[in-house]
Amino acid sequence: MRLTSALLHFYARRLAALTAIASLTGCSANCAVPGFRTGAPPGTTLSCAQNAKVGIAVPLGSDATFAVLGGSTVTNTNTPTIVTGDLGVSPGSAVTGFPPGIVTGGTIHAGDATAAQAQLDLTTAYNNAAGRVNAKSIPADIGGTTITPGVWKAPVSLAITGNVTLDGQNNPNSVFIFQMASTLTTSTGSSVTLINNANACNVFWQVGSSATIQTTSNFSGIVLALASITVDTGAVVNGRVLARTGAVSLDDNTITEPAP
Repeated sequence: MRLTSALLHFYARRLAALTAIASLTGCSANCAVPGFRTGAPPGTTLSCAQNAKVGIAVPLGSDATFAVLGGSTVTNTNTPTIVTGDLGVSPGSAVTGFPPGIVTGGTIHAGDATAAQAQLDLTTAYNNAAGRVNAKSIPADIGGTTITPGVWKAPVSLAITGNVTLDGQNNPNSVFIFQMASTLTTSTGSSVTLINNANACNVFWQVGSSATIQTTSNFSGIVLALASITVDTGAVVNGRVLARTGAVSLDDNTITEPAP
């Protein structure tokens, strides 16, 4: 009888903690909590790093200081691209087009130990995002839709034509994770709009191959790509572009790491 009471007490506490996490994120059954951790009390605003520590957001590790990370090369097409945050490449070592490109508020890490560690942490982050379960389905093109917090899975590739709105539902801890087995492609002039306390540092795009953010797009969130990332002419990124094995190609862009 004592054992039964103890077990009931344990599971009651566990359920209460999981409910608290769900209330923080705006998640229901579509949000996985990898490795149970207790959350902050309801109504507490967490930083993005704290969100990751309690198992809600994707843990970035040292990538939390990087705006741009490539695997083979990082190139900028002879234009005044502005990167706010660290820029790195590993295991490759080639960073070209800086200058005229500018890195502000951070450092260029070309094939050094810091970039190597960032790649290790990127692999962890990528696998964490890809491993989230109970994802809800989204169409192959989410342009013109409004999406609430949770884990979302594309059929294969994902496109954004026009504008997609991410609604944080007045919860500053809301997390969005988008999974796609193949590519992410935005159309020219497309946008990702964040409303109601959605935060770019809590938006993750897990891309199974390569991502292309096309000309004059206005993009928000953290791209975790297995292969390469291309940011076309004039596109603006409020977030991070992190590529595991391939190149990151830039052209007259503004890329700003989000607030912590």
